[in-house]
Amino acid sequence: MTDALDLRELERRATAGRSAPGYGHDALISCDRLVRVFSMDGVEVQALQGLDLLVRQGELMALVGASGSGKSTLMNILAGLDVPTAGAASVAGCDLLAMGSRDRLRYRREVVGFVWQQTARNLLPYLTAVQNVSLPAQLRGRAAGRARKRAERADSLLALLGVADCRDRRPHQMSGGQQQRVAIAVALANEPSVLLADEPTGELDSQTAEQIFAAFRTANEELGTTIVIVTHDQAVAAEVRRTVAIRDGRTSTEILRRTEVDTATGRESVVAREYAMLDRAGRLQLPEEYTRALGMRDRVLLGLEPDRIEIRPDTPEGV
Repeated sequence: MTDALDLRELERRATAGRSAPGYGHDALISCDRLVRVFSMDGVEVQALQGLDLLVRQGELMALVGASGSGKSTLMNILAGLDVPTAGAASVAGCDLLAMGSRDRLRYRREVVGFVWQQTARNLLPYLTAVQNVSLPAQLRGRAAGRARKRAERADSLLALLGVADCRDRRPHQMSGGQQQRVAIAVALANEPSVLLADEPTGELDSQTAEQIFAAFRTANEELGTTIVIVTHDQAVAAEVRRTVAIRDGRTSTEILRRTEVDTATGRESVVAREYAMLDRAGRLQLPEEYTRALGMRDRVLLGLEPDRIEIRPDTPEGV
C-alpha cells in the first residue's frame, strides 16, 4: 500500500539510475520505451513516443496530462483494451505485447479491474448493486455452488465502500457517487492485481469526488490493491503520494509527496518534490512553466559540476 511504503524509498527509486540492468524487474507495472502509433486516413499519429513507467505493488498513484498527451492510450493498453505498437509492457507478470485473444480476455477478467468515467458505462442497468458486483465472478467461470460466497464477497465490498444500503437498488435508483462506488466494487470483485480508473470523478461535483477518492484510498489501504488513476482534477492528484505527468506521449515529470513532522512543534506537513523524468536515452522534459519563466527556447547551455548538471538559458553569443 502506498501509504504504508517508506516514501523516502519511493523518492530514492525515482531518482535512481534507470538504465541499470533489470529495469522494471521488481515493478508490478513496467512500461519500457512504449510506442503506440495510430493510422488515420493514411496519416500516422504517435500517441505514445517511447514512454517509460514503473509502478510498484501497493501504490496509489495518479497520471495527469493535457488532452492528447497519451494518458488514456496508456490506460487502454494497461487494461488490455489496446495493443502497443512497439516497446515492452507488463502487468503482474503478463506480457501485454505477447498475449493472444484468449489470454487477453482472462487478463481483463482476473488481473485488472477498470472504472470508466461515465457512471452509466460501469453497471448493467437491469441488475441490482449486489448482482452487478457478483457478475464478474460468474463470468470468470466459477462453480455455481459458490454463489453464496460470491454474494458474501459482493456484500463485503459494498460495505467496505460505504454503499451497503444500495445492495438491492438498480443504478437508476442510486446517485452518481453511489454508482461509482458500486462500480469500484465491481472492479474489485475478482481480486485484481491492479485497479485502473479513467477520470472516475469527471462527471461528479467536488464533494462527491472526495467520496470517490476516499473509496479508492480504502481499497488501497484495506485490500492492498495497486491503483492507478487518470485525472485532470488537481485536487485528486494532490491527494496521492505520487503523481506522474505525461506530455507528448512520454512521462515528463513526477511529484512525490511525504509527510514530515516538525520536531519543535509536532505539527505534520506534506512536502512535495518535483522531478524531471530521465528516459532510457538520457532525455528529459523540463516543465513548461520553468522554461517559460527563464525564456528557454530551442537550446540551453549545459554545465557539468561535481554533484550536478547545470541547465541555463542560451545567451545571444552562445557562450
